[in-house]
Amino acid sequence: MAFQTYSLFLLSVIMISFGHVENKLNLLQLQNDIDKLKADFNSSHSDVADGGPIFTEKLKSWTERNEKEIILSQIISMYLEMLESTDKSKEHVRNITEELHTLKNSLSDGSKKMEDLKDLTKLQMSDLKVQRKAVNELFSVLQKLGDTSSSRKRKRSQFQRLCKC
Repeated sequence: MAFQTYSLFLLSVIMISFGHVENKLNLLQLQNDIDKLKADFNSSHSDVADGGPIFTEKLKSWTERNEKEIILSQIISMYLEMLESTDKSKEHVRNITEELHTLKNSLSDGSKKMEDLKDLTKLQMSDLKVQRKAVNELFSVLQKLGDTSSSRKRKRSQFQRLCKC
């Protein structure tokens, strides 16, 4: 039951956040398809609640729209990966997969950002060539960080001037 609630909640958040809910019927059909998928996975099993949710808790710390696109694109990719090994002859699996692909395509920028993050984790920082390149880019990286930091300070001070708090 917990997985059912989390799955529906997560897909609802994704669809609503990115404007893919054209009407309630679409969401209701998706809920019906998810219910069938839950039966396929026996998601009412008692171990589903162990350790709490796996995706919805992570969404809480991603607050900005651009940030959410990054994490949601990764979550959608994980759902698609999971569905790769399911029976695609079932209509509900095809419907969910199609909707997830549509959502993933709308988050292409988020997907690219996620790939950039993955690429960074693969860098071999012990490699001398990588270290040389990194040192050559250090000042530029710090400049960008300074630009971002001063931009945030400027926005905060502008807000404080406008706010009659």
